[in-house]
Amino acid sequence: MTKMAGPPKIFDPQRRRLARDRAHAAFAGHDFLYRYMLDGLIERIEDVQRPLGHVLVIGCPDDSARRQLEAKGKTVTCCDSGNRNASFNAGIQAEEDALPFADNSFDLVLACGTLDSVNDLPGALIHIRRVLKPDGLLLASLTGAGSLPRLKAALLEGEGDKARPHVHPQIEVRAAGDLLARAGFAMPVADVETLNVRYPSLLHLMRDLRGMGHGNIMMLDRTGPLSREAVARAAAHFQSFADNDGKTTEQFAVLYLSGWKPDASQPKPARRGSATVSLTEALKTKN
Repeated sequence: MTKMAGPPKIFDPQRRRLARDRAHAAFAGHDFLYRYMLDGLIERIEDVQRPLGHVLVIGCPDDSARRQLEAKGKTVTCCDSGNRNASFNAGIQAEEDALPFADNSFDLVLACGTLDSVNDLPGALIHIRRVLKPDGLLLASLTGAGSLPRLKAALLEGEGDKARPHVHPQIEVRAAGDLLARAGFAMPVADVETLNVRYPSLLHLMRDLRGMGHGNIMMLDRTGPLSREAVARAAAHFQSFADNDGKTTEQFAVLYLSGWKPDASQPKPARRGSATVSLTEALKTKN
């Protein structure tokens, strides 16, 4: 019998773990994107008029998610691909597409800032649905398509005809909603918000990305380090987008995803493509 091929290996799991571990100690100096995502998720939890008492947090570079949820009376289990992050939160080191939890364990899974760098995203979503209790909720945030346009343009200019991928592939908001549905989630909703951040140089942006654990973690056979000459050309191109104050505006497209594990008590799904409400409104329908 021919063995079925798995999903393509875009990301190097070891590089991913190391990137998150290395970012742990100084993460507070580069945490703005994580804080933005987490704030959005916490706001959405407050729109759900249900206890959702047992929570799995996926992606815990600090203890802010755990502390905020515990302050709301929830029991929290933390999981992160980085061992330092997991240990800091008395949690478990694991990959999203191989969650080591029993079926029907959690009322809520909160995935903050990690699902965009999973090799098997459909598999990860299926694992998340598996560990949710019936009528349990997934809330996730991740960077999506449209992120880092200035950085991409600068790197392309820097390497010219020999350009290689240095920014990993990014998911479109519509595709994210489709993946939720295909993974078996009921009432899937995907929204996108834009966060603009201004940088005095390309190196400041790259330092921020490394500091938040979002550096290049693609397989080594797909990419490699930039030469000094390429970095200089990329930095000059990035600076060409600067405003009069010398700062360049970079963009992060933040996707918010919501889906419920199916249960007989849920309303019947609407016809595919007929949704007209936002993620916030969809959450308010549960009571």
